[in-house]
Amino acid sequence: MRLCGVFFLQPLASGNGISEWLLKANPLILIGLGLAVGYRANVWNIGAEGMYTIGAICAAWVALHFAQGMHHWLLPTMMLAGVLGGMAWAAIPAFLKTRLNTSEILVSLMLTYVAQLLLSWLVNGPMQDPEGLNYPQTSLFSESATFSPLLAGMRVNASVFITAGVVAATWLLLDRSYLGFQLKVSGQAPAAARYAGLRRPG
Repeated sequence: MRLCGVFFLQPLASGNGISEWLLKANPLILIGLGLAVGYRANVWNIGAEGMYTIGAICAAWVALHFAQGMHHWLLPTMMLAGVLGGMAWAAIPAFLKTRLNTSEILVSLMLTYVAQLLLSWLVNGPMQDPEGLNYPQTSLFSESATFSPLLAGMRVNASVFITAGVVAATWLLLDRSYLGFQLKVSGQAPAAARYAGLRRPG
């Protein structure tokens, strides 16, 4: 019981703990929402970590490429680059599944290791901080490439509101839209969906 308190109660016992909890929950929630859409259609993608890694690489490249000066459009561009990078990585197992009938479970899992090796090569090579004393990291992002904290002394930022918006949008998509209905029927009963004239999304 004491161990349970250490893991589940103590992190929420202070404002800073709640701030860190919210900050670290953001990417996990977004990953979970993305996977939930695929799972609704009975598509078992277990390579979310690799897609997250590639998205982070793309966003970091944008941040480092436009490191000089204050650019109000930089943060939205980084977010878009991250989304497109993750989508491109997800398209690989999707293409192989639809064209060659490969297992999306195995392909997406194996691509996670490829993404991790690519990240390791980048932070030890082309994207390595020249002033980082050979430490495997990129240069620090400029101020315009990061969210400003909502509260002084804490790291939680406006990204929590973006995540909340995506949660609401995903709920509307899956439970209140025709596309969500298609996904559900196609995943649970593909033959019935075809008989009813529903084309499987994707």
